[in-house]
Amino acid sequence: MTDKKTEHSLNDLIQIARDGEHFYAEAAKKVGDTELAGTFLRMSTAKGAIVSQLSAEVAAGGGKPAESGTFVGTMQEVYGRVRAALGDTRYGYVAELEESEDRLLKAFNEVQGDPNVAPSARAAVERLMPQVRESHREMSQRKHAMKH
Repeated sequence: MTDKKTEHSLNDLIQIARDGEHFYAEAAKKVGDTELAGTFLRMSTAKGAIVSQLSAEVAAGGGKPAESGTFVGTMQEVYGRVRAALGDTRYGYVAELEESEDRLLKAFNEVQGDPNVAPSARAAVERLMPQVRESHREMSQRKHAMKH
């Protein structure tokens, strides 16, 4: 029998990570900066790994892993493209991707602290948390460095 609360919580994380995976990949193609594009591709790959690991966790619990992103993530990507087109492309993408990292970190913190999520799922989230925090830190530092 599947634990619907755990499945729902992990699927939320999968969807948000998938949003980031797609947004980073799109930004890498459009940013026009080789070094930043490389960073974005690395981040996209990292988000894909999170999706894979959490999907395996959902499947192991007998659930069905989410197969798409979120509406909020899609809108954030569209806004990021518009913002980048109208101003500093590099900063526009970095600022919106940092917001995406904020969203993922917040969701991870919520699942990690939820006593109603299965211990095995919380353990999976805890294993991924250092990577999520590091990605958030990196984009936050880039954003603040570019702002000044």
